[in-house]
Amino acid sequence: MIKKFVNSKFLNEKPTQSIAAAALIISLAGVASRLLGLFRDRILAGQFGAGDTLDAYYAAFRIPDLIYNLMIVGALSAAFIPVFTELISEKKEDEAWELSSGILSLQILLATTVSLVLVLLAPWLMKLITPGFTGAKMELTVTLTRIMFLSPILLGISGIIGGALVSFKKFLIYSLAPIFYNAGIIIGALFFVKPFGPAGLAWGVVLGALMHLLIQYPSVKFSGFNFKPMFFSAWKNPNVRRVLNLMIPRTLTIAVSQINFTIITIFASTLATGSLAIFNFANNIQSGPLGLFGVSFAIAVFPTLSALGAKKESAKFVSVFSRTFRQVLFFVIPLSMFLFVLRAQTVRVLLGTGKFNWEDTIFTFQVLGIMAISLFAQALLPLLNRAFYALQNTKTPLYIALVSEGINITLVFLLLRSGTVFGISETLVSAKLMDWWNPVFGLAIAFSVASVVNMILLIVYLRKNLPNIDGKNILDSTTRIIAATFIAGVVTQISKYIVGTRGELDTFVEVLVQLIIAGGAGVAAFCLASYYLNVKEFFQFTDSITRKIFRAKKIITEDTAEVSGVGE
Repeated sequence: MIKKFVNSKFLNEKPTQSIAAAALIISLAGVASRLLGLFRDRILAGQFGAGDTLDAYYAAFRIPDLIYNLMIVGALSAAFIPVFTELISEKKEDEAWELSSGILSLQILLATTVSLVLVLLAPWLMKLITPGFTGAKMELTVTLTRIMFLSPILLGISGIIGGALVSFKKFLIYSLAPIFYNAGIIIGALFFVKPFGPAGLAWGVVLGALMHLLIQYPSVKFSGFNFKPMFFSAWKNPNVRRVLNLMIPRTLTIAVSQINFTIITIFASTLATGSLAIFNFANNIQSGPLGLFGVSFAIAVFPTLSALGAKKESAKFVSVFSRTFRQVLFFVIPLSMFLFVLRAQTVRVLLGTGKFNWEDTIFTFQVLGIMAISLFAQALLPLLNRAFYALQNTKTPLYIALVSEGINITLVFLLLRSGTVFGISETLVSAKLMDWWNPVFGLAIAFSVASVVNMILLIVYLRKNLPNIDGKNILDSTTRIIAATFIAGVVTQISKYIVGTRGELDTFVEVLVQLIIAGGAGVAAFCLASYYLNVKEFFQFTDSITRKIFRAKKIITEDTAEVSGVGE
């Protein structure tokens, strides 16, 4: 039975030739993954609340995540996928697989070596990352960190394999991997905590990383992958050297981004207990639409942009980029409005259980509201960065990331100064505002402002790299989407108060009903407004859904057959 499953068409999937279809696959799998992620957060919130255990748990992710992002994500997004895709499109599959073996060999060697060294240095390292943690809380953080150092090794292998699947436009299995990752974490929270204590949470992360790898391996084997160890000879391969040269600026860009979250961890560790957990809960919620639409569309379009960039087809490149840009905004702008207007209901429904009390809820939805304002910018960053990488320009995003991070650090210092709000002395602001203010809000504000600045600068400099970026159509669509969103926001707010205020709704069911009715009314209003305002992306979306319902023959608007490099 196992052999039959491994040889099934499910694992031996055919390439997805339409960007919209690829994004749909990634989005649907993303929905399932995000739902599991929210279920995971609800379990964590209910079991531990916003307290020391979850502060330690989220802090423990910081360095293992840093290793994975620096060694794998940089190589994948900026270098491996474009070069691998180029080799495939030129029918050089043997060279492509040799490249994958070389990069994978280097990844295993470096990630294992670095992880082992940092396991030994963890007690001193975490004192730098979490200076506010002491005693048992610090000991728990060190223990969790050491266990989690297994995950970047496993995720690194899985990441390279997944990059090959993306290059072949085999998005289904690739998209299922995060679901298995979250499932592993949930298993850890439900079944490992009792026998192992809080350390069971970290072992759940390791299990999730292993499941992330195992689900993808059979599919990449079907594609032709056969690992050949090149631990000490990989650097001799010219394509490997090319990937390494391209990934250095991208790795530095990610390092800057990771510094952002590291700074958040450092400062949050010095704040009240639960501050780091609250920030992460809010970030996880707003990451839902970010992952579903910002990341999924960027991943889906990246192979096509890479191929068009390699062939110097600027007109087609701009057309594909503009269409994807507008599609992301069509989904994310209204979703950010819904998150802002219904932030209290969302947090209470998703996290309000067990030890996660009303005070935790208040602080979390306030942080969520701040972050939701910049969600449109966060969602566009993956696409904008990949547009530069597809043009094999990895330096510009690095420089822009440095500027944005400088703004983030400056704002963090201003907003977290003792006795100040927005850097203004306590004597100059009202007592009511000071009572409302929580220092963790400063982290969210700095994060949001830096994201918006990053997006603006990327757009400005992308225009200098291309003849145009179809600005007229982008501006027209954005204006119409904002108008439709405003109408939907008004309807949502009115519907929320018709159903009842937050103070009148005490039970989970009552809050859920309010969320569904107000959100449903808002969605209906947005659809109607989009129809009458002639939002192009609305009609593209409905046409796509209609074709799928009636199984109409798909129309592929991009010439992607050559890109995939397979004759299927």
